Amino acid sequence: MSTETTTVSRIPRINEPAPEIHAKSTHGMIRITDYTSKGKWVMLFSHPADFTPVCTTEFIEFARRHQDFERLNVQPVGVSVDSIYAHIAWVRNIEENFKVKVHFPVIADLDQKVAQAFGMVHEAVSDTATVRAVFFIDPKGTIRALLYYPLNLGRNVDELLRVFEALQTADQNACALPANWKLGDPVIVPAPITQADAEKRVASNGGGQDVTDWYFTKKKLAAAAAD
Repeated sequence: MSTETTTVSRIPRINEPAPEIHAKSTHGMIRITDYTSKGKWVMLFSHPADFTPVCTTEFIEFARRHQDFERLNVQPVGVSVDSIYAHIAWVRNIEENFKVKVHFPVIADLDQKVAQAFGMVHEAVSDTATVRAVFFIDPKGTIRALLYYPLNLGRNVDELLRVFEALQTADQNACALPANWKLGDPVIVPAPITQADAEKRVASNGGGQDVTDWYFTKKKLAAAAAD
């Protein structure tokens, strides 16, 4: 990963290195590598503006789910074009009014270097406000997933956590995850890549796996099966 802030004209893609950032935040100067170098995942998310109602509901939920992000070894990092002083005032206002603690840093992207590097500003929507982008970055600094929401739609925090849980489960078990998967559900076994292996899977009925057809097989993970 580059040690310099990178400006690109397109949205970074899945399985590409995350552009490095060196930015001022409510927790001081930070880089993505500050977290990934310690083995943490990073959820880099943008919001249009401080002191706005939809963004406030998101920050409340991110704060309330702090322990869930901690359990998954995920570091949330917020970013918008507002100043450090606006961020601090808004975070303090949220904590006072809604009785939650905001543990994560919020980047003051006044020069829009972070927003441009990650393609967070969509000119058709606004020339300055970032859309609600979310980048899921693994401990190797690789972008594993990304989501974009319009300005008027708040994000589903359960889904963000589910994505991290699914990515980590897939990495640890060399499997794929079906639609609507949640922790404890069966996972998808990779399909055979030779005709002989396909015939073997069907003939053996998967060796305890749930074989619907040669290409469609599910199984319960050992830990989940023991629960």
